[in-house]
Amino acid sequence: MRRIPFLKRIDTYLIGKFLGTYFFSILLIISVAVVFDYNDNIDKLVQNGAPWQEILQYYLNFIPYYANLFSSLFIFIAVIFFTSKLAGNSEIIAMLSAGISFRRLIHPYMISAAVIAAITFVLSSEVIPRGSAERLAFENQYKRRKKDATYAENVQMQVDTGVIAFIEHFDGPSKTGYRFQLDKFEKKKLVSHLTATRITYDTLSNERFHWKIYNATMRDMRGIREKITHKAVIDSVLIMEPSDFLATRNFQETMTNKELLEHIERAQIRGTGNITPFRIEYYKRYAAAFASFIMTIIGVTLSSRKRKGGMGFSLGVGLGLSVAYVFFQAITAGFATNANVPPLLAVWLPNIVFAIIAFYLYKKAPR
Repeated sequence: MRRIPFLKRIDTYLIGKFLGTYFFSILLIISVAVVFDYNDNIDKLVQNGAPWQEILQYYLNFIPYYANLFSSLFIFIAVIFFTSKLAGNSEIIAMLSAGISFRRLIHPYMISAAVIAAITFVLSSEVIPRGSAERLAFENQYKRRKKDATYAENVQMQVDTGVIAFIEHFDGPSKTGYRFQLDKFEKKKLVSHLTATRITYDTLSNERFHWKIYNATMRDMRGIREKITHKAVIDSVLIMEPSDFLATRNFQETMTNKELLEHIERAQIRGTGNITPFRIEYYKRYAAAFASFIMTIIGVTLSSRKRKGGMGFSLGVGLGLSVAYVFFQAITAGFATNANVPPLLAVWLPNIVFAIIAFYLYKKAPR
């Protein structure tokens, strides 16, 4: 590993060990997971006629998703494995005896954790969402044999302040809504009313939220006067998308951070829909990145002490804590969904609890 000017030889040595072990453990465990998943589902895939190109693409999306999901487990494995070997070979004792404090020794671990945190955040916020749509569609079609909803009935939502849209029937494949209405209110008073036979989302337009409204009749009501006009086609920008009507299972996983924020803001303006899963997904991406530092501290403090039994004890405790962290995440996310716990608190509660554990172990670490 090429040395960086501000890093000492001991830093590059530990960073190389950490990151090398981390990526090797990911490669090894995810490879096994892919083989087991394929063997478990091969009958379904063949029976449902999954093309091999789509199977290959599915596993290309499968690998980063699950590697990122269990990143905390891989961090524990990596830190405990190579640090226990260092401790077993008395290298940790030699470093401390040479005048390197435990606080200084943990610096390269934190640098490595920062690299992993950055990778985790970029993957979860930008890369994985783009592949999750394909992964979920593949699972629904070839694993569960369950198709996503292709239509919606009686859709009503607020698309802007005081502007209410209504679609009696929306067809997903054609992105077309039938018997469309658009009402505008000012000070709780109806000032305009538009009706149309259909409305179609313009997929060819470079502009987002671009719709074409066909056979429209507009009534403009100002005071006692009413003006009625007819138009064959209207090009309009309405802050709504087909995905707002046909949200699928785990739809939040297919959104980048920017798209999540936009969806949450639109839902708040409309005052409709359950946005808790979207808030949880957004906060979870930041919490998962920060967890890299917590898990690293726990891992290094558990495994830096030389033990007679080798790394078995440290690895067992570390694996137990990492599994507990993953389950704790799932439980607290359920609290936010079903028990009205604020999503931000629910998502960060595991980090808060494990940060306290990390601080305690750090204080008890060998000096």
